[in-house]
Amino acid sequence: MEGAISTNCNSNEVEMNNRFNVIIIGAGMAGISAASYLIKHGETNIKLLEARNRIGGRIISIPMGNTRVELGAKWIHGIMGNPIYELAIMNKLIQLTNDQHPHTVVATTEEGKRVPISVVEEVYSAYFWFIKRCEEYFLLRIHPPSEVSNSVGKHMEMDIKAFLDQYEGEGCRIRRMVFNHLLSRETCITGCHSMDETGLNDFGSYTELPGGNVSLPKSYFSLLECLVRDLPKDSILKGLPVKYIRWGPKSKSVALNCLFGQRSTECNNPSSNIQETFYIEVEGVNGQKFYSKHVIVTLPLGVLKATAEDIFDPPLPDYKKEAIKNLCFGVVDKIYLEYEQPFLNPEIAEVITLWDETTEQDISKTWYRKIYSFSKVTDTILLAWVSGKEAEYLETLSSDQVGEECTVILRKFLNDSYIPKPIRVVCTSWKNQPYTRGSYTSIGVSSTQRDIELLGTPLYSDPDFAKPTVLFAGEATHPSFYSTVHGAYLSGRQAAECLVQPKETNSLPAWSVDRPRCSVGDLSSWLKGIDLT
Repeated sequence: MEGAISTNCNSNEVEMNNRFNVIIIGAGMAGISAASYLIKHGETNIKLLEARNRIGGRIISIPMGNTRVELGAKWIHGIMGNPIYELAIMNKLIQLTNDQHPHTVVATTEEGKRVPISVVEEVYSAYFWFIKRCEEYFLLRIHPPSEVSNSVGKHMEMDIKAFLDQYEGEGCRIRRMVFNHLLSRETCITGCHSMDETGLNDFGSYTELPGGNVSLPKSYFSLLECLVRDLPKDSILKGLPVKYIRWGPKSKSVALNCLFGQRSTECNNPSSNIQETFYIEVEGVNGQKFYSKHVIVTLPLGVLKATAEDIFDPPLPDYKKEAIKNLCFGVVDKIYLEYEQPFLNPEIAEVITLWDETTEQDISKTWYRKIYSFSKVTDTILLAWVSGKEAEYLETLSSDQVGEECTVILRKFLNDSYIPKPIRVVCTSWKNQPYTRGSYTSIGVSSTQRDIELLGTPLYSDPDFAKPTVLFAGEATHPSFYSTVHGAYLSGRQAAECLVQPKETNSLPAWSVDRPRCSVGDLSSWLKGIDLT
């Protein structure tokens, strides 16, 4: 840090067009949301720095067949109280009168034996209440039994075992396989390898909004475009990963101000008020430097885990580094299979794969057993999900290898050797993407909701400053809606609101970890429902 900023007041090295009131790192939903809010509230001197050559972050779709498929975010999770749903309605991206096709499922075993849907529904119903029991420990603030060790998976196994004790033989085996199917699905919902890794005490901290999951007919990116059109034309710089964020204390602010030629006051009087100076230096990997008063960091948790120790100068506080370490950032990947002609009965929307338990430890021989179903996207496109270590292994395979394995699975479970091979296979690789390094955040057995709150706590370079220097946004920073797009959206909006609100609203000492994260615009208003008129 000492050598990063020149104290020569005659320096003319800083270009005028690299000074901004706010720099936003990352042009995903959180960054775009923050920028949109700032622009709407009169703050136009902003710059978004995006490492990729595209915007959207974990929102990306590609053409496939006669449609577009989502490689990242797929659904709007919940209707009532969801600002993303409200944005979609306002921009006419969802037709409220859409007819919903029935979701007819077929559940089969490896032997190609159909399982009665009544059995599946029976297990689904029991599983639903077992999950609700896990959520109650957080909601009621009670301690779970000691034998489950703060693990959702272990608690679920306790309940599943008690449920299966009433069955014997084949009836018990089939129901066990349905439970395993649901647990595999849950790992994709939660974003983890195994539910044994998911913390029980804070499992209920995630707030599920009512209304189910809704997809956007034109793709999720169409919603992002509605926010981007509010931004100035040159406000986003793509293809520039950030190497350093230098957010030094007050003494360094004076030096930076001197670089801007404001030497008559600050250079001669370091004790003068420098709240409005450009005291943050953000450097890209190409050496290009930008200066600002505030920076909003929307890097995914996976990227923070890999780079936070290196990019922040001075280093992040210990409590924030500990939060980054504690929180989980799992891997969830998708497999899209495109076929030349439909082969499933038109009424079937999903094929549930019920796997027998295995003792095989070689993941190269078992990764595909994490596939819990194949669901229809269109008549000629199927979608499968894989999570955890199996997803990481999936990312090492070629699309041909994946297509071959999926064909074997479908032929086996549907007892049909004539099922065709796909003409195209697309697999995501979120773990190997350098600017995500995973999929989304979850609370593990060694972390709590408090870690999310601490991760989102803004930093002040000087205790006398009324507004924070470094702010954090993204799905990993929202304590109730982590892992969702609406969580990312609200966190970006919250960070931006913190910078445009009156300075006198902050009353606690700036150095306090428990300092309020500024106003959140009464987020409870989002939970009271929305006006669709």
